[in-house]
Amino acid sequence: MIGPDPAASPAPTRRRVSPGDPFILSCPPKHHHLLYYSAGGSFGTNLGQVVFPEELYYGQTVASSLGRPFQVLLPSLAERQMKVRRRTTIIYPKDAGYMLLQTGVREGSRVLECGGGSGAFTFLLACAVGTKGEVHSFERRSEHLEQAQSNLRRLGEFPQIVWHLSDTEREGFGVEGMEAAFIDVPEPWTLVQPARAALLPGAFWVSLSPTVNQVERTVLALEAAGFTAMRTVEILERELLVREGKTRPKEMGITHTAYITTARPADRPVAAPAEALEEGAEDHEPAE
Repeated sequence: MIGPDPAASPAPTRRRVSPGDPFILSCPPKHHHLLYYSAGGSFGTNLGQVVFPEELYYGQTVASSLGRPFQVLLPSLAERQMKVRRRTTIIYPKDAGYMLLQTGVREGSRVLECGGGSGAFTFLLACAVGTKGEVHSFERRSEHLEQAQSNLRRLGEFPQIVWHLSDTEREGFGVEGMEAAFIDVPEPWTLVQPARAALLPGAFWVSLSPTVNQVERTVLALEAAGFTAMRTVEILERELLVREGKTRPKEMGITHTAYITTARPADRPVAAPAEALEEGAEDHEPAE
């Protein structure tokens, strides 16, 4: 047998919720609340008051004062991210997942973000790089930085995050050897040169922009600075309403949130063949 012997370390049958731990209190279809556990605490809903017992476990069912069952669930990273207190629009999970996969951020990575806002994406980056990595979070507005720091304190301890209050357009990032730069500001093109100085050759630039005009200016600036492998995408999310014999898409979805542009700094610009620059030119398989 390859791998650890299950008999040597049996898996726990239940996972206890410790004081201060987050959990989801759920009673479908409308109740889905992110809470933090305290023994004897309670939460009020229109389905009755839910009092938390002295011992609480993920997966447990507790009854409200009106007898309605609520499930205690382990929160996902996306649920914890979406529930932060915010002053600004946050990066949605559908976009965040794409960004992390495209850049390969992992345990031990050194990355930076600019325009951290409420810290929702900072939290995901900190989870991805782990305690062996570094997340340098840059913000030029003190009230946004304070909000992000407050949110991260609620979510846990993250010594891998280094906070910076600075105007990076004027001052640069002041760090080197970064494996990825995540830029979420209204004028990302102004940070192309500072990001290039901070990034390792062949590393990743990622920027989010709500309009195509911003994308155009950003891509032109990236091209001028010698970035390559540029790509811009939009991620749409549509949930299905699943009912026997009448499953269909829900009327509302998470559609346009931002255009995501990725690129990589090269040692020198690589010019595309002239024929590839002609409007409508594409790669085609030869006809048989």
